[in-house]
Amino acid sequence: MSTKKSLQDIQGEVDGYISQFKEGYFSPLALMARMTEELGELAREVNHYYGEKPKKATEKEQTIEEELGDMLFVLICFANSLNIDLETAHNTVMNKFNTRDKDRWTRLEQTDEEN
Repeated sequence: MSTKKSLQDIQGEVDGYISQFKEGYFSPLALMARMTEELGELAREVNHYYGEKPKKATEKEQTIEEELGDMLFVLICFANSLNIDLETAHNTVMNKFNTRDKDRWTRLEQTDEEN
């Protein structure tokens, strides 16, 4: 049975893991390179599942979920290394989408009861 974790919990868990090593967090530039690498691995998996490039028989079986997890871990390391609270970052971007971009996309039709 899994327990739900807040972004603060997740950032703390990653920080606890990284803090046990002398090396600590990589530099922002190194983390950017790692994030780019992980994004490439995610793109490869998406292409295998939804694109025209099937896996070779010799390629390791991985999942999109696993690659998204890798991306999330590196993103959290990046945020932690720069003391960025991801919940605050999320709230900022959602505010932007709900104000500046509120009329940008076509909304689903409302039912007669909602009108």
